[in-house]
Amino acid sequence: MNLFEKFGIDSNNEQLYEIAFTHGSYSCENDLEYNYERLEFLGDSVLSLLVSDYLYRKYPNYEEGKLTKLRANYVCQNALIYYSHELGLQNYLKVADEEFNLTHNEVLSITADIFESFLGAIFLDQGIEFAKDYISKYVFPHIDDKKVFFTDYKSAIKEYGDAEELEISYEIENEFGVPHDKTFFISIFINGEKMGTGKGKNKKEAEQAAAKIAMEKLNIGV
Repeated sequence: MNLFEKFGIDSNNEQLYEIAFTHGSYSCENDLEYNYERLEFLGDSVLSLLVSDYLYRKYPNYEEGKLTKLRANYVCQNALIYYSHELGLQNYLKVADEEFNLTHNEVLSITADIFESFLGAIFLDQGIEFAKDYISKYVFPHIDDKKVFFTDYKSAIKEYGDAEELEISYEIENEFGVPHDKTFFISIFINGEKMGTGKGKNKKEAEQAAAKIAMEKLNIGV
């Protein structure tokens, strides 16, 4: 289905949407001067603003820290990937032919990126109210359903460590791969004792995985 018909967009600048789904590899292959990265940057801020506003109004008694953690769940990469697939945005993506051997991590990252770049294009083309309506349809229902996309094990075990006066630290055990597609192995230590090693495509993800293992060993619930 046509992108504009699918989302009810009467565009004032169709090129914005062309840019929003253009991966850097396609730009290089076709000698284009644009890709979706600038729109992704803008869309990230728009999404954060709209989700923050919704949470602020929905939970008037929540303190800043709790709102921040809650927002992270709905703007994290896992959430963006879910939204993109739910809307079929990957069907509009343009990548170079030789890039179809993208790694799994790269595909996931791009899928998350285009949700934000598309939102950035919507914001510039249609304005904040249309962008809010779009997010209201496709993101806010997941907030109302309290869908979990991300569990912050690292913060949870830090709170446990603070309460029990334990020293918690992380150490990189190893890393493999090229710069744009690395895999990290990071261990968590509690009072100097190794409690688990996590694997991830970036340091934060590996630390979260390690923290989860430690919590399971200590039988700590989130």
